[in-house]
Amino acid sequence: RTLYDPPHIIYVKGKLVEEQQIKIAIVGARRCSNYGKKVAEYLSKRLAENNVVVVSGMARGIDTAAHKGTLEAGGATVAVLGCGVNICYPEENYKLMKEIIDLGCVLSETPVNAAPVPGNFPLRNRIISGLCDGVLVVEAAGKSGSLITADCALEQGKDVFAIPGRIFDTFSEGTNQLIKMGAKPVQCVEDILEEYIDIGENTVENKMVITLDKGEEMVYSCISFEPIHLDTLYRKVSMNIDDIQLMLMKLELKGVIEQLPSKYYMKSKK
Repeated sequence: RTLYDPPHIIYVKGKLVEEQQIKIAIVGARRCSNYGKKVAEYLSKRLAENNVVVVSGMARGIDTAAHKGTLEAGGATVAVLGCGVNICYPEENYKLMKEIIDLGCVLSETPVNAAPVPGNFPLRNRIISGLCDGVLVVEAAGKSGSLITADCALEQGKDVFAIPGRIFDTFSEGTNQLIKMGAKPVQCVEDILEEYIDIGENTVENKMVITLDKGEEMVYSCISFEPIHLDTLYRKVSMNIDDIQLMLMKLELKGVIEQLPSKYYMKSKK
């Protein structure tokens, strides 16, 4: 793709994806909420199920969640690094980096053994957006580096999408601002896909239908992608605590919620 300041050389580990495939970048804050991670994993998985390549930067937080969701669906993902392709940064993503290389690739404009210098990360954002048809920002503070990627996308004439958030949420300042400036708000994967394909009969849906009984539905309706404590559920649901815990166990077994440490619960991304 044409960039105003193209890299002189690109180093690649893995297999380059097909040029004709739709490519969407998913980016966001390193320090993000559990909700943001779940959104990134869910949307990247749904995009991969529809043969869309997900591009990100393999940073902590939203980037890592986006790569993981894609790989979970067996899709190809591309990581654009701020260091050399022989270097794993952050180090805890070593296994993730190997999985990305198996199904997609990692690439960088820096020499193969270059260290992760802070100045490299803003520079690589123009490559992330340049590779893609559109950029989705999941969570971003008012001065987040993710907004640099969105700015690059606008300069390159690419589509910009954003996840709307609560007005008092620090992680949503940047995304809400993007929406005010004209970015397309995204509430489901179809909001992205409809810009590139006819979604009438072509999108892949989750065909498994899960049936909940009345008690399960009462409890499930109070749970979202934001963790909620058992005590809070008890105050919201007209059941005794033993019945609530039974409903929670049944919902976990059905795979629609997840239990977190310290008696917190949230919806499953699946």
